[in-house]
Formats: sequence, C-alpha cells, structure tokens
Amino acid sequence: MTNQPFTLEAPFQPTGDQPAAIASMVAGIQAGAQDQVLLGVTGSGKTYSIANVIQQVQKPTLVLAHNKTLAAQLFAEFREFFPNNSVQYFVSYYDYYQPEAYIPRSDTYIAKESDINQEIEKFRHASTHALLTRRDVIIVASVSCIYGLGSPDLYKAGSFPIKTGERYNLSYVTRRLTDMVFERNDVDLRRGRFRVQGDTLTIFPAYEDQHIRLTFFGDEVERIDLLDPINQTVVQQPSEVTIFPAKHYLTDEADRKRILEEIRADLEKEVAALELAGKKLEAYRLRERTNYDLEMIAETGSVNGIENYSRYFDRRPAGTAASVLLDYFPKDYLMVVDESHMSIPQIGGMANGDAARKGTLIDYGFRLQAARDNRPLRFDEFRARQGQTIYVSATPAAYELGLAEEASRKLRLAGTHVRTVSEQLIRPTGIPDPVVELRPVAGQISDLEMEILNRVAKGERTLVTTLTKRMAEDVTEYLLGKGVKVQYLHSDVETIERSKILQDLRLGTYDVLVGINLLREGLDLPEVSLVAILDADKEGFLRSTTALVQTIGRAARHPEGRVIMYADRTTDSMQRAIDETNRRREIQQEYNLKHGITPQYIVKAIRTTLPTAAEEEAALNRESFKSLSAVDRAEKLELLREQMRQAAENLEFERAAELRDLVRELTKR
Repeated sequence: MTNQPFTLEAPFQPTGDQPAAIASMVAGIQAGAQDQVLLGVTGSGKTYSIANVIQQVQKPTLVLAHNKTLAAQLFAEFREFFPNNSVQYFVSYYDYYQPEAYIPRSDTYIAKESDINQEIEKFRHASTHALLTRRDVIIVASVSCIYGLGSPDLYKAGSFPIKTGERYNLSYVTRRLTDMVFERNDVDLRRGRFRVQGDTLTIFPAYEDQHIRLTFFGDEVERIDLLDPINQTVVQQPSEVTIFPAKHYLTDEADRKRILEEIRADLEKEVAALELAGKKLEAYRLRERTNYDLEMIAETGSVNGIENYSRYFDRRPAGTAASVLLDYFPKDYLMVVDESHMSIPQIGGMANGDAARKGTLIDYGFRLQAARDNRPLRFDEFRARQGQTIYVSATPAAYELGLAEEASRKLRLAGTHVRTVSEQLIRPTGIPDPVVELRPVAGQISDLEMEILNRVAKGERTLVTTLTKRMAEDVTEYLLGKGVKVQYLHSDVETIERSKILQDLRLGTYDVLVGINLLREGLDLPEVSLVAILDADKEGFLRSTTALVQTIGRAARHPEGRVIMYADRTTDSMQRAIDETNRRREIQQEYNLKHGITPQYIVKAIRTTLPTAAEEEAALNRESFKSLSAVDRAEKLELLREQMRQAAENLEFERAAELRDLVRELTKR
C-alpha cells in the first residue's frame, strides 16, 4: 500500500476566521474528539478549510453528501485541491431505479427496474481500489455508501498480483480472470473484459482508464504495458500490477452450490410455516418464485433481484448488516458530513423505509425472510462505523451540536480543553449575507419578471424556489414565453445532467433556474444575485427556519445579493431566518469595517462536470491526434468515420452525431 502524503494546492491562503476554525478542528482531531461541528455560512470557504484539515492530519477521508449534485460539486473541488492524490466519487450507479414492491390493497406487484450508469460504476470501482492500495484517498460519496457492497476482505483476497519475469500459464491467468467476474471478448474490449491474441493478454479493469497488456514468452510474463485505450500507445511499463475483480460480489462455483442448498432448506421451512398459518396462496407464490430464482442462479450465476439473497452469499448470520463502503476504510479515517442537517436525517430514515417495503413482500410470499438483510445500515450501525467526524453546515441541528458538546465534555474530563464547535462566518470576499425583502403575493410573478430582467441586463443569475412541481412548471413556462433563458431542475434529471445544468447556469446558457428543493444546499453559484422564494409563508419542511436560511444563503456569494420572500404574513420560521441572517450580516459588516475590506465579486473558475464516456473518448482522441504522423492521422480519421457509420447502422444516432462532430474538428486541425 502506497503512503503518499496529501498535498494541498491552492492559489490562496486561509483568511478571515478560516485559520482559527482550521486550527480548532485539527486540535480536536489530534486530541481524539469523536465529533466536531463546523458552523460555516455559504461562501466562507468551508470546503477549503476541510481541505486544510485533511492536509494537516493526513488521514484517508470520506466526505458524505446528501445528494448526487452536491457530491459531484464537492468531488470537483477536492480533485482541484488535491491533484496529486486519489480523489474519487461514489454514488448510486442507477440513473433510474424502481425498487421491487407489493401494494396489497390493489393486489399490485411492481418488479424491480433499473438503468445502470457505466461511468459512475467505474468511479465506484476506482474508489474501492484506491482504498485498498493507498492511504492518500478522499472519497466523496452520497448515502449510497451505507448500502451493501460486498466484503472488502473477499474483494481484496480475489485480487491477482502479476510481476514480470515470473511464470504464469496463460490458461491459468484467463481462468483466474473469469473467477474474478471478467468476461472474455476478443472483439469488443470494454471495462470488465479481457481478450487473448496469440501470446498477448489485454485486460480492461473496471476501475481504470487504461488497458493492461501482458506479453508472454512461453509461461513467463515478459512485459507489462499500460496502454492508451484509443490509440493503444504505451503509457507506462510497470514491473508489476495487481488486478482487482470486475465486480464487488464474488462467489466460486463450489460455494454457489452450497449456498443454493441452504436457500432451498430455508424455503421449505418458510413454505411450511405459511401453509400452517393457512396462507396457501402465499406459500405457493413463495415456492414458485424462489425456485425460479434458484434455477437462474444455478445456470447463469445471477438473477434479477439476486441482492435479496446477499446474506447467504456473504455468509452472514440473520439480522446482520452487509459490508458497505465504510468497511473499506482503515480504522483511523476521517469522516466529513456535509450539510449535516440534511444528511444525518436522511441516513437515519433509510433503513426504516426499506424494512417496511421488504416486510410487505415477505408477508405476501414474494420473498424469503433473508430479503430483510439486504438493506442499508441502521443508524446505530452507521454510527459504529464512523471515524472521527466533522459535521459541516450553516444550520447544524441539535443532534450534531449535542454530539460535539459531549465530545468536548469527555475531553475536559481527560484534562484537554479544545473547542468542538467552530464558527466560520467571514467570507474571504468580504461579501455579507444578503438583504432580505418581504413582498406581497399579489402580482408576484409580474414583479419577479421585472427583477429577473434587471439581473439579466447586468449579466447576473436568478434562482426561483417553489413549493410544488406544478408551480415550478408554470413559472418556467411563463418566463419562457417572455423570452427568458430559463431551465427547470427537477428530480427526473439524471445525475451527471444535473451538474451540467448548474454549469450552464454559470456559463450563461440559462439566466434563471426554477426548482422545488434541489436548489437549497451546497450549490456554489457565485453569479446568482437574486433568490426568489414563492409562498414563503407556507409553514412546513421546505419553509422551515433551516430551509429558509439555506435558501437565503444561495444569494450570499454576490456583493449585490438579495432575497425576496413573497408572502402575505411573517411566520415564526421566516422571522427566525431573517433574524439569524441579520445577526450574521452585522458580524460580517463589523469585520469589514475593522479591517478596511470592501466586498468584491471574485470570478471563480467554472469546473467541468463529471465527463460522460463519449466526452472522455473524444478528449483522448484529440490528445492522441496531436502526436500522430500525417499518414497515421489519415488512418485515424478513417477509423473514426467507420465507427460513425457503424453507430448509424446500429441506430445509435447520438453516438454517430458525436463521432461526426469529432471527425469534422480533427479534419480542420
């Protein structure tokens, strides 16, 4: 395992109250505090402060975010701060996921449906690979990290180290790869596949962007090459390489037979129990469905819904949790819970919702009792797996503050006095919290239109939050009719597309974003000078004090930041949010006056979103094209044209269009 140090790269130094907050958090970690809180306002550089903490304590770190959009943004930021270390992204690899369910009142069974995003699956494999091979690792994850992943011990034990000069029979190597769930395909080499051409074996690991080519001389590995996947040029020639499995779940054939026998034994017991209770239909259903699954697993090694049998494959006792990403971290790791006021409740509610759905499926004979153990971690199990933790939020909840106070009390009893709650209210830009205005609901859309047009004229952006999807759609349609460049960000938008929409807002492709609750926490949008909150006086989850403070914070990165609450009355939540905003604004203005600071807008670099597979391929083609000779360039262009024609024949028209545009670009060069 490599032990390269974390090296933070940034064109600035900690300012304002950042140095005090960083020093406090580092002191808490070194003193052994289990829990700390960073109360930091939007735009105060919380991510940069955490990056400084990581560099000083030198611990593998998990950064936990409550949604994929925020996780993608944090991933981009940490990757920029630590370009020479391993920064990875771990979220659910489903673009679409409909869980299996049964609705008794209408006798409706809903089968599981899912659509896996291959790029995100690569990031997940890269995360586990990094954790098992090095210590300078930062994983930015969503709550997907509390779902079953496969045992890290089995995953590591299934790896295959290969060195040049050592003897390996080629047939043996291919069998090992097959056991590691790699597929052989000598024509189409994709992630998780390998091909054999004479005495050469080429592997495309699930976690890499490069091919690994092994050249044999008899039974000896003569050379190992890491190849550019597009033009097959040699990038590196290591003396050894370790191949990790293509899947996180591993079983061999002998284990599979034994596991199937165990499942059949449990099936007979549970069918007998249902028949004894007079549930003949449920008993029949359970027998038929389970036997079908067992036949599929025996023949193909898998079945839709195989995760419901994960307890058997993991060799776990009933009631115990599956291995999760947290189990891949070393014991001394650091956890950072971003937007903790949202992330912690989300983690706490996952297991309960899953248990209710599984209970119904089991009661009505759709699944064995073992399906209950295919679940996310319960909160107590999550808590037991936490490393030292920093909760980051502009509005930390009583839970996090209570944990920090308990950590402080324990340290005081041990004779150590450190702060476990750090405040970070001063922005490096000197920008104070925005002014909040109250305006009546009557005529709110016309008033909002005028405010938006004023911002558009100055090249600034606007966020509009509504309470319902219908209202968001109506506002979007109205603004489109007025010629405003507006986009609606909603829950149906795919993971990577969400990040692209936010990037397009910053680039000016859109001037306005309209949404319900996707625009509240953790979005770094310095071009936004206006946030409009419609129906601000409708008390509830989306209009609570915490939600309003977070929403107000979206306008706190611009010197002209302003928030308009459209309401006919001032609720308690509104008043508390306004009072807290004014308190912070006073502290910030006093600091600016004392230090002679003039608030200024800083143009912040627009980071690229997570690349799609096509974008990655196009980038590789552009880069490799530079180094080719005239003859090779002509051959490359002809190859791309052939791929374009093939894509069109396969009715992959988007892919064909992307290749067409790339051919045109390279031809001009």
